[in-house]
Amino acid sequence: MAKTILIVDDSASIRMVVKTALTGAGYEVIEAADGQDALARLDGRKINLVISDVNMPRLDGIGFLRQMKQKPGYQFTPVIMLTTESEADKMRQGKEAGAKAWVVKPFQPAQMLAAVAKLIQP
Repeated sequence: MAKTILIVDDSASIRMVVKTALTGAGYEVIEAADGQDALARLDGRKINLVISDVNMPRLDGIGFLRQMKQKPGYQFTPVIMLTTESEADKMRQGKEAGAKAWVVKPFQPAQMLAAVAKLIQP
């Protein structure tokens, strides 16, 4: 059975690029437009990995990550932050919130897939 990955990004074009790379590698993908939207999608179904932007309207990636980690069944879900942020303080906040990897945009799909493969097996 395919592993499920939740993509959280306010950019539809980034979601499309990430989804194309992931589905091509055999993953199932759920999309969310921001942290608030993503929280609504954490409805008890198994999510094997989350890929989230940091800067988004309504609820940013770090705020989403903190709230996700409070939800039963999602405390141990690995998270990759996919963002333009490369500032050490933001990276520290992400790590403290539970992010396992940090991929900076612009990115190569192969780079992102390598990070995904380290955290879950297809």
